[in-house]
Amino acid sequence: MSKVLIIGCGGVASVAISKCCQISDVFTDICIASRTVSKCEALAARLAPATKTKITTRQVDADKLEELVALIKDYQPDLVMNIALPYQDLTIMDACLATGVNYLDTANYEPEDITDPAWRASYEKRCQEKGFSAYFDYSWQWAYQEKFKAAGLTALLGSGFDPGVTQAYCAYAAKHEFDTIDTIDILDCNGGDHGYPFATNFNPEINLREVSAPGSYWEDGRWVEIPPMTIKRVYDFDQVGRKDMYLLHHEEIESLARNLPEVKRIRFFMTFGQSYLTHMKCLENVGMLSTEAIDFEGQKIVPIQFLKALLPDPASLGPRTKGKTNIGCIFTGTKDGRKKTYYIYNVCDHQECYREVGSQAISYTTGVPAMCGALMMLTGQWILPGVHTVEEFDPDPFLAALDKYGLPRRENRDPVLVD
Repeated sequence: MSKVLIIGCGGVASVAISKCCQISDVFTDICIASRTVSKCEALAARLAPATKTKITTRQVDADKLEELVALIKDYQPDLVMNIALPYQDLTIMDACLATGVNYLDTANYEPEDITDPAWRASYEKRCQEKGFSAYFDYSWQWAYQEKFKAAGLTALLGSGFDPGVTQAYCAYAAKHEFDTIDTIDILDCNGGDHGYPFATNFNPEINLREVSAPGSYWEDGRWVEIPPMTIKRVYDFDQVGRKDMYLLHHEEIESLARNLPEVKRIRFFMTFGQSYLTHMKCLENVGMLSTEAIDFEGQKIVPIQFLKALLPDPASLGPRTKGKTNIGCIFTGTKDGRKKTYYIYNVCDHQECYREVGSQAISYTTGVPAMCGALMMLTGQWILPGVHTVEEFDPDPFLAALDKYGLPRRENRDPVLVD
């Protein structure tokens, strides 16, 4: 019997909560908390008739430590699942430390205000020392390592798909398929079509920041950074077809480089259609992707937040999105003295996801691993005091849970490699 506090009630959180309610013998009691409690209440009302899980709801501002601490003390959960915004990771981790509760999230920390002088100084130092300039990185959360160890608490970072499942795929390959891994290419393909001229499949602020940032990859023990969207490849994805994909910076590269130090090169590619890129470039050129506040008719507004208000809510895309996603990892290396290649991936259908939980596949492929990571922690299989990423744990029970609860793996032992 477990009590779980789930912070967030957007598209990904709704999937994770729905999947938790399918395993009511483990998730016996959940509390959904968000700034907008009416969203929590509506989801609870929809799920309650079909589950034995006890569902309660609460209002909380996840930017305010005192509110989080009060809620956790009152509810007394066994685990806090942070499926809110990455901006709030550190505040929620602080609250877990203050109350003695294990922690899980789906994406690493990044600041909402990139003009803050203290953050800016730390950021510029990191850029010089590490060689990549993305706003998101693990350093802020890894700094909590000794605090969580001393408290005897586990913090599981990035239990989504990428990051998350892709790291479990890497751990699985290292455990079962290779003696040494030379290269890892992570490929994220969304072949879905929602019918809008322009929309993002998850939070627009996070999505557009990520895509418009310089790309980078790990090679021979160092970061190589490139201008945004300047390395393009075409790949023929199983059940999706040929798609243009571009090299991006992505957070799991940072942890994989640390935890699999023998790997010579790690890259991340994501597919984009030309229409999406054209819209994004136009918005960037006129300043709509800026995170810095401007004065407009006597008010301070942040352009990318205003854009977010104009764009379709990613949680609303489910009923109109058709097609499939294909996300996985291609490896090269050696086994028993012989060169080897291996591809492990998942194919997920947008419409099947909508029929099951009312969501498109982008939210589904993040929400299901969040539930499976929580399942690993609540059953004691992934408990290790400190701050950890997915590849540090045994991948076998996690991948078995994904197979069972909606994201089964596929394998190709002779894949086409990315040049």
